[in-house]
Amino acid sequence: MIETLQKDSLELLKNLISIQSFSKEEEKTADLIGQFLQERQIKIHRKLNNIWAYNKHFDAGKPTVLLNSHHDTVKPNSGYTRDPYEPKIEDGKLYGLGSNDAGGCLVSLIATFLYFYEQEGLTYNICLAATAEEEISGNNGLECIIPDLGELEFAIVGEPTEMNLAIAERGLLVLDCTVTGKAGHAAREEGDNAIYKALKDIEWFRNYRFAKVSEVFGPLKMSVTIINAGSQHNVVPATCTFTVDVRVTDAYSNEEVLRIIRTNVDCEVKARSVRLKPSSIDKDHPLVQSGVAMGRTTYGSPTTSDQALLSIPSVKVGPGDSARSHMADEYVFVNEVAEGIKLYIDMLKPVISGK
Repeated sequence: MIETLQKDSLELLKNLISIQSFSKEEEKTADLIGQFLQERQIKIHRKLNNIWAYNKHFDAGKPTVLLNSHHDTVKPNSGYTRDPYEPKIEDGKLYGLGSNDAGGCLVSLIATFLYFYEQEGLTYNICLAATAEEEISGNNGLECIIPDLGELEFAIVGEPTEMNLAIAERGLLVLDCTVTGKAGHAAREEGDNAIYKALKDIEWFRNYRFAKVSEVFGPLKMSVTIINAGSQHNVVPATCTFTVDVRVTDAYSNEEVLRIIRTNVDCEVKARSVRLKPSSIDKDHPLVQSGVAMGRTTYGSPTTSDQALLSIPSVKVGPGDSARSHMADEYVFVNEVAEGIKLYIDMLKPVISGK
């Protein structure tokens, strides 16, 4: 059965590569994934360009595990020497846009879902979700269907990690800060210089150390990255604005970090969003332990994925290499997809099959 799943997955991946599916333009790949599942007599649900389905013997009395990856891609960069939409296998590599990020992961998770689909007596239900807009952290991807999926216990998010286990992922806060002073003539030292008032807060962002330190990531990081003030040389500026990039660890929620910041600075602080949350799963979770028993390593991921939109324990893991994501002439090794399917199945078996 696994050999058939591997063969079908490779064919599905080739077909996905051949269809342009930039973020917000995933209609045709959603059609393809839906058709692939329906041809196997699986009932699908669709909202916008998101497709999801449940195992055949779904039992509302059991917890549910989510298998999720995305089918949107970035636009091909100018360095491509190949047709990004022509899936070609050479020297064991399948070339094409989205092959590595995250087509290989997606088709491997679909194959894993199919492997368990008919099985009775599972200790968990399985929800498969192939989602849109991951590359832009869009509102019409995974986030918009979470209320429709039902209660979820934990998740596997498919991203290229060489099948190692990202058990934590940093969250992101982008803060726009405004300091208000009073304009005046520089020659007469009039007014209240907003730049000088901002310096105290900027120094706080530079030097403050949060009390809790992540076991995986270490300390939370804050960096002032943009500053703007003044209109001309002889006018004391009335306002100074600056932007802070905050990489939140699993030791805090975004809301907690925002409260601490606002308590300690005088400037007005506006967060562009609190959606991109830090995420984690306990290293002693049965799924993680199952992966470790198979020789996979654990680590904290600096890159953001759809994990940031989940409020449940989740692990990011999948075939392929993150270093190949968004590169020119993107590729995934054919044997990585085959291995990914087997590893996903073997990792889940002791957790959801009760064996």
